[in-house]
Amino acid sequence: MGGAVRDELLGVDAKDADFLVPGLDIAGLRGALAPHGRPDELVVAGRPVGVRFHPRDPAVRALVRAGIELAPPRREISTGPGRHDFEIVVDPQASVEDDLARRDFTVNAMARRLADGTIVDPYGGRADLAAGTLKTVSATSFAEDPLRIVRGLRFVSQLGLQPDEQTLLQMREEAASVELVSGERIGGGLAADGMGELSKLLLGAQPARALRLARDTGVLVHLLPEMAAAIGFEQESRWHELTVDEHTFEVVQAAADLGYPLRIRLAALFHDLGKPQVAWRGNDGRLHYYAKPGYAVHSHEQVSAELAAEALDRLRYPTELRKRVVRIVRGHMIGPSKVDPLRARKLLARYGAGLLFDLLDHKEADLRGKGRPPAADLAKLARFRAVVEAEQGSPHRLRDLAVGGDDLVALGYAPGPALGRTLARLLDEVVHEPARNTRERLLERAQELAR
Repeated sequence: MGGAVRDELLGVDAKDADFLVPGLDIAGLRGALAPHGRPDELVVAGRPVGVRFHPRDPAVRALVRAGIELAPPRREISTGPGRHDFEIVVDPQASVEDDLARRDFTVNAMARRLADGTIVDPYGGRADLAAGTLKTVSATSFAEDPLRIVRGLRFVSQLGLQPDEQTLLQMREEAASVELVSGERIGGGLAADGMGELSKLLLGAQPARALRLARDTGVLVHLLPEMAAAIGFEQESRWHELTVDEHTFEVVQAAADLGYPLRIRLAALFHDLGKPQVAWRGNDGRLHYYAKPGYAVHSHEQVSAELAAEALDRLRYPTELRKRVVRIVRGHMIGPSKVDPLRARKLLARYGAGLLFDLLDHKEADLRGKGRPPAADLAKLARFRAVVEAEQGSPHRLRDLAVGGDDLVALGYAPGPALGRTLARLLDEVVHEPARNTRERLLERAQELAR
C-alpha cells in the first residue's frame, strides 16, 4: 500500500510496507494474528488504525524488526455540513478503493494486490509520479490531518515533486492548521525511524526548494514562527547579498549538497534568525549584527541559539541533538583567522574535536550559501580543516595531560577550586606548547604554581 508502491515504481527500496486486509476489523486482525506472533495495536495521531505484528518465527522477525503493519479498510463519513465535519472510521466491508479515497496524495493512493500483483490506482497516482506532480486525493486531505502539508513539502525535497495549483491553494488555505500538529510529529518523530516530517524534509535532496514553497504558501511562519522576522529581511552588509531567509535556504541546501547530517542542517536553518532582532546601523551606513555597548546587548548568534533552543524544544527533538544544534548555532561565527597549529589547538581545547568539526562543516555550508561563495575563504577553510585534522591528536583535553588531580593532591594540593585552576593552567600551557606535556615538567610547574 501507499509509499511502498510509490517507492517500488521509483525504483527505490521501500523502508517499510503496510498491508490492507479487507473483511476484518482491528479485533479480528489481532485474533487472526495472535497464534503466529504478537499483534500490538497501531495508533496514529491518537487513533487506533490497525495492528503492528511481530512474527514468532525468528527468521521472519529478523527481516522486519519494526514489525509488519496491517490494517482494515477505513472510510470517511460526514458528520456535518462543513468541510472539516467528517470522521475516519474502520469499515471491514469497505473496498480497497474506499480506503485509498482517504489517503493524502495520489502518489500514495496506490496499492498492489498480493494475489496477482496488479496495481490499484483509482486517482492516477502512477501518472502523477511519472510527471513529477504532487496532488491531494481530495479537498479535505489537509483538513483531515494538517501534518500532510509538511509531508507534501517533504516530498518536494525528497522526491522532487511539484504541487499542482489546487494543492498549493489548499496549502495556503490550511497553512495555519499546522500549529495544531504535535511537535513530535513535525520534528522529534513518532515514526519508526524516530524522525518527524521536518527532519525528513531537511534530509532530502532539495530542502531549499521545499522551504521556499513553505514560505510562499504561508506554511513556514506557522511551522516555525522564529522564521517570521527573517523573511525578506535585507542584510545590508558587505558580507551578504541575500535576504536572511534566502541565505538560510541556501545554507541548508549547501549542507544537503555536502551530505552533512541532520544536526548541521538544523543549525543551518536557525543560524542567522537572530539578525533582525539585534541589527544596528554603523557609521558606514550598513547593518551590523554583533554585540556592541549602546547598540546591541547580544550578538546575532546568541539570539539565534536561543531561538533554536525554543523551537527544537517545542518540536520535541531529542535532548542531545537539541543541545548539539544550539552549540553549533552559538559558535557558528568561528573562522580560521590564522591557519596555524596553535589556533587549531586552541579551538580543539575550547570546543572538542566533535563539535569543532561540526562548526567547520557548518562554516563551509555558510560560505557556500552566500550569493557569490567566496573562493578564497573556502580555500582558507579547507587548509584550516587539514591543520585541525593534523592537530586533533595533540593534547587539548584535561584527560590528555600527563598528570591528573591525584598527582597534584600528592604534591599537597587540596581537592577543590585551586586544584582545578592549576590543571586548567597546565592544559593551557600544554596547548600552547605540546612538548611541555611530560609528567616531570608538569609536576614541576604545578609546584611553582602552588607557591
